[in-house]
Amino acid sequence: MNLKSIIPAILCILVGFFMSNFMFNQYEKETTSKVSNEKNTVYFLQIGVYSSLESMKENLSNVETYIYEEIDNLFYAYVGIIKDTSNLEKVEEYFKDLEYVIYKKEKKVSSESFVEVLNQYDLMLKETTDTKTIGIIMNQVISKYEELVLNDQN
Repeated sequence: MNLKSIIPAILCILVGFFMSNFMFNQYEKETTSKVSNEKNTVYFLQIGVYSSLESMKENLSNVETYIYEEIDNLFYAYVGIIKDTSNLEKVEEYFKDLEYVIYKKEKKVSSESFVEVLNQYDLMLKETTDTKTIGIIMNQVISKYEELVLNDQN
């Protein structure tokens, strides 16, 4: 090889390197998002639907922990979240003993950290029959949902 062909080849490689480096640095790493965001199906245990926030707070004053969402000027209140349907009957029986009517509502959750925590609570629910423990677990699940999902959205 002679010097006339080596110098242009080296210059082409250097220009290609600097141009590609420039192009890749144009993308901001923080603004990228996942193309596929897998969502997990979980079951929210709804305790009621209310027409106003005041009405909901008044009717649920004796409920220890709950979350709510507003859809079309209606307030949907939830007292529990489970993933494993085998626990559903046990939890419904717990709320029935407290004289609450519970409706199961299927929703999608994309927070992997919350789903991992929920799986652990579902395992604990499978192992217990104590009503006090079931109540504590439901309160903890609602608190974790607020912490890991609702607070992350804000």
